Amino acid sequence: MSFGSWEITLLRPLWLLALPVLAALWVWLSRRQGGLGDWERVMDPALLAGLRAIGRVDPGTQRLASRATLLAAGLVVLALSGPALERRDAVAFRNLDGAVFVIDASPSVTESPRWPQLLTMGRFAISALGSRPAALVVYAGDAYVGTDMTHDTRQLGQTLSLIEPGTVPDPGTRPERGLDLAAQILEQGEVLAADVMLLTDGGGLGPAAVTEAARIATLGARLSVVSLGPPGDALDALARSGGGTVFTLEETDEIAAWIGNGARERLEQQDYPLLFWADYGRWLLVLALLPVLTLFRRRAS
Repeated sequence: MSFGSWEITLLRPLWLLALPVLAALWVWLSRRQGGLGDWERVMDPALLAGLRAIGRVDPGTQRLASRATLLAAGLVVLALSGPALERRDAVAFRNLDGAVFVIDASPSVTESPRWPQLLTMGRFAISALGSRPAALVVYAGDAYVGTDMTHDTRQLGQTLSLIEPGTVPDPGTRPERGLDLAAQILEQGEVLAADVMLLTDGGGLGPAAVTEAARIATLGARLSVVSLGPPGDALDALARSGGGTVFTLEETDEIAAWIGNGARERLEQQDYPLLFWADYGRWLLVLALLPVLTLFRRRAS
């Protein structure tokens, strides 16, 4: 059902089969002389006339109570049918999708005049995560977990900002070790779909890094690269092996779209049941209380 720009979906539409029953009951009660609790059918006419004369019986009370009860029942049925709207920003389960940022902290990267831009790209990608958890891996001659899987993207961005020359004391550039740690994080978290973002200048890439990229792809993740300089053949080959792409420091919008929508689309293609629907039936239950309140009206004595 469409209401302007809103597309309403019923999660449990079979409950609507109860509405014709309630409608038939409404018609039947409308044709009766009274309603539920009909005084005319159970009391002596003379006694009933006397009660009416002194204001103890309201002829319309039973009819109003019947209709209020049926109206409340109808609203409850609509609530149980599960009217829902799709939510693009819904919270996902932790192991459905995630991201791992692998940062090259070797001197050739951290001492580059474009290092602040690389960090900005990383923070921009983190801000596009939405509800997705993420982890941080830092490497140079060896690799270390900077932050394990977390939903605290603010803390993750702060940790990223603290990386500087000398953060990783081991000399050299071993990207395969950073990618190996990223694969371990995905395996331990049993992540179904993920993005691994490698931020590097391409130093130290070799067959071992390509092997780790292919391993990441077998885990249902995509390995993409944010290049400090102009992308080369080595970075392109690495991204292809990981099922991802290469971004330059100027492609901020592209990386945000890649991070924000990619995992959701892949999970839908794999037919995983995603909880991206907000059920608003509970608010109809609140509305159902309004006609019920009329049954508790205080009568004047």
